[in-house]
Amino acid sequence: MTSTQHDEQTPGESPARAGVKEWIGLAVLALPTLLISMDLSVLYLAIPQISEALQPSSSQLLWILDIYGFLVAGFLITMGTVGDRIGRRKLLMIGALAFGVASVLAAYSTSASMLIGTRALLGIAGATLMPSTLALIRNMFHDDRQRTTAISVWMTSFMVGMVIGPLVGGAMLEHFWWGSVFLVAVPAMVLLLASGPVLLPEYKDPNPGKLDLLSALLSLLAVMSVIYGIKELAKDGWSIEAVGVLAAGLALGTVFVLRQRRLTDPLIDLRLFGNVRFSGSLVALMVAMLAMGGLFLLLAQYLQLVLGLSAFEAGLWTVPQAAAMVVAAGVVSAVAPRVRPAYLMAGGLVLAMFGYAVFTQLSGGDDLALIVTGMVIFSLGLSPMFVLGLDLIVGAVDPARAGAASAISETGQELSAALGVAVIGSIGTAVYRGQMAETMPAGLPAEATLVAEDTLAGALHVATALPAALGGELTEVARQAYTHALQVNSVVGIGLTALAATLVMVLLRHIPAPNDAREREPSAEVADSH
Repeated sequence: MTSTQHDEQTPGESPARAGVKEWIGLAVLALPTLLISMDLSVLYLAIPQISEALQPSSSQLLWILDIYGFLVAGFLITMGTVGDRIGRRKLLMIGALAFGVASVLAAYSTSASMLIGTRALLGIAGATLMPSTLALIRNMFHDDRQRTTAISVWMTSFMVGMVIGPLVGGAMLEHFWWGSVFLVAVPAMVLLLASGPVLLPEYKDPNPGKLDLLSALLSLLAVMSVIYGIKELAKDGWSIEAVGVLAAGLALGTVFVLRQRRLTDPLIDLRLFGNVRFSGSLVALMVAMLAMGGLFLLLAQYLQLVLGLSAFEAGLWTVPQAAAMVVAAGVVSAVAPRVRPAYLMAGGLVLAMFGYAVFTQLSGGDDLALIVTGMVIFSLGLSPMFVLGLDLIVGAVDPARAGAASAISETGQELSAALGVAVIGSIGTAVYRGQMAETMPAGLPAEATLVAEDTLAGALHVATALPAALGGELTEVARQAYTHALQVNSVVGIGLTALAATLVMVLLRHIPAPNDAREREPSAEVADSH
């Protein structure tokens, strides 16, 4: 296919079905997707070894952890649009090369500053890969049923990568040095570079227009400022710095939107949001991600700090959750052609609510079976939302704009995940501190009391320096307070998931099942939506 291919389907014509080459190409796209998502979580386990080897300051350590996610989110919109202009495969190849080189440099970093720099390069490269892979899927699979299956494979790869990241990282760190966690992605990038030009077609917008660099800068600064501000609010509360950065990000975002409305060739065509398939799916997806984002972090800490599992053991017990995602994706692909997407998504979200409800029954004791059961249930329930929501988003737009649509979706999910950590995390922190203030054992030094009231990890650290009886009492009180916080956050998760289900039914229930849509709805292309 040529670099300017732009497939149009005439009314009444059946969409072309993908063949063997496209399915092999999907496998090529799925592997780097899995490894990129692993990069979001795999580093946390290596922090103790990195701290010992590179001696970073506390500020440098935070940037080592955060810079990757900041730059992925900040560059998604720009890179999605760049892919539409220069070609999705070309951008994917550039990103794969950059990601592989940056991974090697990160693995052999000799200072904290060098690791921060290489993590920044990884973030920029990661932002080229994610929208390119999803946009290519939109152009490779035109048949609705095949595209749903393809997106379920892509989404499963991404979610499984996030889940098994700690497990793989733990296994690597048991046998190799800390830099090994970065080298996992290199073979996949080499495979992508070798097979991509043969197996992946090239697509780009035949009438791309001029890239507005000021819009690209505004989107980068706006998204990074908002995410940084949200993270600071979650960490330090309503500080002047956090509120100021967040306000600046929102102001820059407003300027960005106003500029897009004036440009002939905007970075984002705002008419996308006038398509209810696109905007309704995006909003519901963001609400579901908001509920999930904050709870994931709390569950990981519960496994280690309350149940006393090692990082590797905690990762091992996420395998059933990953398996549930794979099973759910297969079921969704099989059922989706015959059932309206809104019914599947809303039904799955109701099931996810039962998963959250399981977490309200935690006792702070021997709860491992209960935790695993809850994670499996809500993973089964959330899969239809993520698979079909993404399918509706990328299927709602002209294939030439699939990169921009994919980037908007992924940016929204990044923002929702950050907001989930901030909002749900803040609620959990307030509940924990409130209960600790009421149940704190008598006889603790004032300084120890402040540390114990702040976080569960702090309380457990303080307990090790106390007499056995008092330390044991503090440990039990702190674990019970954290369990109560997780229970409250699970109720919040139920409420947010119910909101997502309601949005799905209100906004998307009119969309027919693929098998029922014999006469296609009027084209959802942006150019025809007004």
